[in-house]
Amino acid sequence: MHADTLIPYVALALFVLALAHTFAAKQFERLSHRYPRHAGLFHLLGEVEVVFGFWALVLILALALLKDGPSALHYAESRNYTEPLFVFVVMVVAASRPVLDLVQRAIAFTSRLIPLPRAISSTWLGLAVVPLLGSLVTEPAAMTIAALMLAPLVFRSEVPERPKYFALGVLFVNVSIGGTLTAYAAPPVLMVAATWQWDSAYMLAHFGWKAAVAVLLNATLATWVMRRHLRVAKEEGVSSVQRVPLAVTLVHLALLAGVVVLAHHPVAFLGLFLMFLGFSQAYERYQSPLILKEALLVAFFLAGLVVLGGMQAWWLQPIVSSLEPLALFFGAIGLTAITDNAALTYLGSLIAGIPVETKHALVAGAVAGGGLTVIANAPNPAGVALLKRGFEDESVGAMELLVGALLPTAVAATAFLVL
Repeated sequence: MHADTLIPYVALALFVLALAHTFAAKQFERLSHRYPRHAGLFHLLGEVEVVFGFWALVLILALALLKDGPSALHYAESRNYTEPLFVFVVMVVAASRPVLDLVQRAIAFTSRLIPLPRAISSTWLGLAVVPLLGSLVTEPAAMTIAALMLAPLVFRSEVPERPKYFALGVLFVNVSIGGTLTAYAAPPVLMVAATWQWDSAYMLAHFGWKAAVAVLLNATLATWVMRRHLRVAKEEGVSSVQRVPLAVTLVHLALLAGVVVLAHHPVAFLGLFLMFLGFSQAYERYQSPLILKEALLVAFFLAGLVVLGGMQAWWLQPIVSSLEPLALFFGAIGLTAITDNAALTYLGSLIAGIPVETKHALVAGAVAGGGLTVIANAPNPAGVALLKRGFEDESVGAMELLVGALLPTAVAATAFLVL
C-alpha cells in the first residue's frame, strides 16, 4: 500500500489509541502506586493532559517514517495552534490573584444576598453564574475561575466520588453551553460564526436563552445533590495577605480584556501576555504563584488534539454531511464525546449549502455534548488540571466523568430540542 493511502488509516489508529488512553489514564495512576520503581513513567502516562500531545508526537514520527522528515514537519507546522496558545494565556491571566480576588469578592457579596447558607449559594453561583459569564470572558476563562472557586467547596478528597463526578459533569456541560450567549466565547461557535454570519444577537436568540435555562436547572440540581458535602474553606491568614490595590486589578482586567478581544491574533495576545508577566513580576507582592504548569499541560493537550484531529476529516465529514437534522443533533452529541466539538463544527462549516436547520442541529449537539469527556470541549482539560487533586489517585476517570455528565447533557439536549 502506498504511503499516502496508508497514512490516514495510521492517523485514525493513533487517534483511537489516544482516545483509549484517556479512558485508561486512571489505571496508569494506580500502576504508579503498585510499581514505585517506574512510578515516574506511569504517572506521566496517567496525566490526561499529556495523552494527546504524546500520541501527536507518535503521529509525527510515523509520518516521518512512512514518508519523510520534511513532510512530517510541514504537516506539524501547517496546523493552527491559535486555540491552544489562547487557552494557555487566558488560563494564566484569568487565574491571577487580582482577577480571582475580584470575582470571589463579587460572588461572596452576591451569595450573601441569597437567603441560603453561604456554601450552598456560592456553589450554585459557581456552577450557574460563572459558566454564563463565559459568554463574556470566554469559556476557558470561565472554567478556570469556576474550578478555582469550587475546588475548596466541592472538589475535596473527603467528599464521595460519585457526587463529585456529577458536579464535575455539570460544570463541564454548563461551561460548554454557557458560552453560547455570544458569538465569540465558545470554541465550536467561533469555528462557524464568521462563515455562517452568526453574530451575538443571533446566538442569544437561537441558542443562548435555551442554554441559560439548562445551566440554571443543572446548577440547581447539582447543588441540591452536593448540599450535605459542602463547606466554606476557612479564611486562614487573610489579615497577613496584602489587599490588591484597585489600580493593579484594573490593569489585570484590561490585559484580560485585551487577550479576549485579540483571541484570533496570537502575535498580539502573546505580546499582551509578556506585558502581563512583566507587570506581575513588578508587583509580585500582590500575586499568587501563576498556574503556568497547569496551563502548559492544557495547551500541550489541545495542540496534540489539533495535530491528531487534523487527519480525521476523511471519515468525520461524510458522517456530518449525510445525517438529517435530528439524527445529526444526536450524532453530534456522540461524536463530540470522541473528538473536540470545535473540530466537529469546523468540518460542518466546510460543507457548502448546508440548511439552517442542519447548522442549528450541529452546533446545538456539539455544545450539548461538550461535557461528556475531557476532549469534548477545549476548556475541559483546564478544569481537570485544576480539580484532579480532589479526586481519588489525583486523577479524573474518563468513564466516571462520562456517567456523571449524562444527566446534565440530557437536560441541555432537551432544552435545545424542546424550547
